[in-house]
Amino acid sequence: MQVNTRAALGQLSDMDIRLLRVFKSVVECGGMAAAELELNIGTSTISRHIKDLETRLGLTVCRRGRAGFALTPEGEQIYSETLRLLAGVDAFRSRVDEIHQRMGGELHIAVFDKTASNPTAHLGEAIARFKDMAPEVSLHLHVAPLNTIERGVLDGQFQVGIIPGHRSSDMLAYDELFNETMFLYCGAAHALFAAQARQEPANWEALRALDFAGLGYHSPNMELAQQVRLTRQATGYDQESIATLILSGRFLGFLPDHYATSFVLQGRMRAVQPRVFSYRCSFFSIVRASPQSARVTRAFQACLRQAHGLSPAFGAAA
Repeated sequence: MQVNTRAALGQLSDMDIRLLRVFKSVVECGGMAAAELELNIGTSTISRHIKDLETRLGLTVCRRGRAGFALTPEGEQIYSETLRLLAGVDAFRSRVDEIHQRMGGELHIAVFDKTASNPTAHLGEAIARFKDMAPEVSLHLHVAPLNTIERGVLDGQFQVGIIPGHRSSDMLAYDELFNETMFLYCGAAHALFAAQARQEPANWEALRALDFAGLGYHSPNMELAQQVRLTRQATGYDQESIATLILSGRFLGFLPDHYATSFVLQGRMRAVQPRVFSYRCSFFSIVRASPQSARVTRAFQACLRQAHGLSPAFGAAA
């Protein structure tokens, strides 16, 4: 472990929390210059804050210079612990607000890729309801892979997640909200694009002979591929990457129909045997099963349910 001086950090102060928030923003923005707009302070001030943090910790948390910004191994550990600490601080503040019967603080919501174009997903309506209900709450909306959302909710980085259903965890509470349909697509440069129906694969066995692009983490996409024994020749880590692989003309892959529509209308891809090669996903909101969510989180859950035509089930927050 790289140590600069004896750590000056004793008890955590408000200044330490501020320094850690600056550090978190710098990491998430990818450098000090990129964090200027996020933090609304100059690069020199940010640099001084990071230096002050390193002095307090007795550690070098990042490298900065011509080669760019990079966390040290110690910095990666500090960043991970910073996320846990700040999530705890925010949860504490939410609890205090709850005692005072007001809703304030921050709410971090993480949603799965390409949810906005799904006509059955009414997240915008839920957010509007929540904003009217709790105008003092600062909303933070994140887009992340499924496994990152689950881990973030469990760690306290996110208070609410919106994910497609796959394997369930006893540590999370689930609320089904909406659905989407996935079809198999080929790009305009693929041999199947101009093929007649009789030349297309008629079943899953025939499909195995063609190059397939799938998601590289546990998901309904991966579950289906394992179930029908499709082997990935290319791997994507979000819907955008799968679409790019399909558009290359070298791979087939599944996309949500609402997301693929624009490519289809442009003549850049088409569905392959949609009556055969398709599956449906149910989307759920997730929160930690225990302890009970803060009042702000429960309020947003109620807004999600109402926006999707479900009973609010939120009497405790009134």
